[in-house]
Amino acid sequence: MSSDTGASDADTPPPPSAVPPGPLAPEQRGSERPAWTLLTNHGHVLLAVAESQDARVADIAARVGITPRATLAILKDLEDAAYLTRRRVGRRSHYTVDAHQHFRHPATAAHEVGELLAIFADPSRP
Repeated sequence: MSSDTGASDADTPPPPSAVPPGPLAPEQRGSERPAWTLLTNHGHVLLAVAESQDARVADIAARVGITPRATLAILKDLEDAAYLTRRRVGRRSHYTVDAHQHFRHPATAAHEVGELLAIFADPSRP
């Protein structure tokens, strides 16, 4: 049914609680995931590995907000595409990111992954 003004329910804005959230403040991160993000899960995994080359798969998965199984698949994709190399150190894996590898998308292929890593690098780390 429509109202007297002729507007349908589809024309009315959703209540404030139904509006998707904007960028999350630092204290909100990890508690709620937005419907989409500018970086893919592959990008987030690469950033997590770059920050901690000895991180466990479960830790990377928790940071990105995906399952360990999905994380393993992404790590394999990144290794197969030469964005990172994996080396066994005892029972753990150590990852090294190739910062000189170029982006895969034609629109950004002239740029190296290191440029992205530099944007998100922790300035307090050497």
